[in-house]
Amino acid sequence: MCRSAHAWSQSFRYPELKIFGPCTRTGAFSMSQNNPGLFVRFVRGIWNTLNFTRHLVFNAIFLIVLILLVSAFFRATPILDTETALVLDPKGVIVEQYSTDASGRALANLTGDPVKEIQLRDLLRVIDSAAADARIDRIVLVPDQMMAGISTMREIGQAFDRFRETGKDIVVVSEGMGQGQYYLSAHADEILLDPDGAVLLEGFASYRSYYRDALDKLGVNVHLIKVGEYKSAAEPYILNHASDASKEASLFWMGGIWNEVVDEIASMRELDAEAISDDIAHLDILVPKYRGDLAKLALDTGLVDKLATRSQARELLIAMGKPDEEGDSFRQVHWSQYLALQIGEALPDARPQVGVVVAQGEIVQGEQAQGMVGAKTAVRLLREAREDDEIKAVVLRVDSPGGDAYASEIIRREVQLIRDAGKPVVVSMGDVAASGGYWISMDADEIWAQPTTITGSIGIYGLFVTIPEALAKIGITTDGIGTTPLAGAFDIRMPLNPQVETIITSVIQKGYRDFISKVAAARGKSEEQINEVARGRVWSGSQAKERGLVDKLGGLHEAIAAAAAQAELGQDFGTRYIEPQLSAWERIALSMSDSEAAVSIGRWAGLASLPSMVLGNAELERNIALLRNLGGNRYGVVAHCFCTLD
Repeated sequence: MCRSAHAWSQSFRYPELKIFGPCTRTGAFSMSQNNPGLFVRFVRGIWNTLNFTRHLVFNAIFLIVLILLVSAFFRATPILDTETALVLDPKGVIVEQYSTDASGRALANLTGDPVKEIQLRDLLRVIDSAAADARIDRIVLVPDQMMAGISTMREIGQAFDRFRETGKDIVVVSEGMGQGQYYLSAHADEILLDPDGAVLLEGFASYRSYYRDALDKLGVNVHLIKVGEYKSAAEPYILNHASDASKEASLFWMGGIWNEVVDEIASMRELDAEAISDDIAHLDILVPKYRGDLAKLALDTGLVDKLATRSQARELLIAMGKPDEEGDSFRQVHWSQYLALQIGEALPDARPQVGVVVAQGEIVQGEQAQGMVGAKTAVRLLREAREDDEIKAVVLRVDSPGGDAYASEIIRREVQLIRDAGKPVVVSMGDVAASGGYWISMDADEIWAQPTTITGSIGIYGLFVTIPEALAKIGITTDGIGTTPLAGAFDIRMPLNPQVETIITSVIQKGYRDFISKVAAARGKSEEQINEVARGRVWSGSQAKERGLVDKLGGLHEAIAAAAAQAELGQDFGTRYIEPQLSAWERIALSMSDSEAAVSIGRWAGLASLPSMVLGNAELERNIALLRNLGGNRYGVVAHCFCTLD
């Protein structure tokens, strides 16, 4: 007996699912001319089947999302006992703010390949909270996969010093460190190095690739107009080597920062700075003497305290503190769990606030996502801080080599408006605050920099590319007529018009005069005095302070305290970062993607096979970014410093 299609469809509660025709002796359906609507019903049935499948799939996805949300919400938070060690092992680049949005970070977490960025503010919050937490008695630092600029490492080191002032200790466990990681580790009470590890101190260098010959072969003509003999950012496009002025200036500021680093290491490790420098200069003699045993060399020269494998270090830490519940390691909490605990326990802060606005990356015009300083974006955030009655003072945290001169000026004007509104502005310089980065800083009430900050580079230039020779190599010529001598003069297919070069040179010179006059007014000096320390020359933070370009030496912690003091807030104030708020979806996505279940499902679904961004040579990326940011630039006027430490 043939059961009707309607009966089957009722059993699934989808009455419209009538995919079978009337029963016949053969149990088949007919599409004869006697039944003209049967074909239509057949097609409709196929569609309903697909529709049913679609509902089923989306309901399944919704169920998975709901499970992840619930698991994330009820995810167990660590219960801390006394004598717990905080394990600090950041893996990735320490940044002022993430360079990707929340959705991108959530997707990366789901693939099992999280974005390798850690916000400096999160590490500082964890360390300072742990200092006041009676349950935390020490920090165990594993610095091997940390990457950061020297000034950022110094900022974290200062937080370590505050932690140690409470009577708690810091132990480093490492399998090998570069000089930045060791510079941070020197703040610890004890350094344990793997017997097969090494501490590599080598000094600083600044080497760049030069493209003049390559551009000549391609027929590309680069026209550089600059003010300041030390303004060397665009030299690689017109020279085959670094200029003498560039080498002179670079060696001076790099030498200043290197001396700061060596002196601090020597002070913290109770070593002789000259001995450290001498050992580095004679590694070719010392390493063979130790038969290539770099760990033993580090131990004998006092850079580390003990040689210990990871298991030996674990036993030492158990002896220092308490074993965990299983008894196979020391009692500990991971820094990311501890951070989540601090965020979860935070209450709404009704106290007066110091607002922090971050300016990290190249300065360009328009709106930009985090990782770049878009003039419109920065102005909007600064305006928000100015108009918010709860914000009583503003700290502008600058980590930027500069970029577009006009964009820098737009941001500077907004800083001035905050001061005009009666709110103090304090600038805190990070690793780099040079050229345009200094431009946006100069009008603050106070400028704070680390001794190791790279700053100055007060100068501007214009860079123009023409390609008539390149086109001629492939048989292309350009010809035509204009209504005036300047019509079409900026067409890169034609040689640079001498009239245009004269005009642009005048514009660049005016830009430089404006730059130094604004700095002179902001710093209370004459234009002649500023010109002496400008001309595109780069300085370390300490050198800049000696020359009146910086007010005080210190980090973000000190700058925030200074802003609060200027606003007469006393000690009872809060700190709030002014940045775009996460949407509800972004908060949910980030929360869920942090769970182990979400990562497992992401891998099962094949998300880990999504192509990741392939990063090229860092120097090449910076050069390309410099050229790319000329797009939309007013007359190609740039206030940019190509000043980094390698």
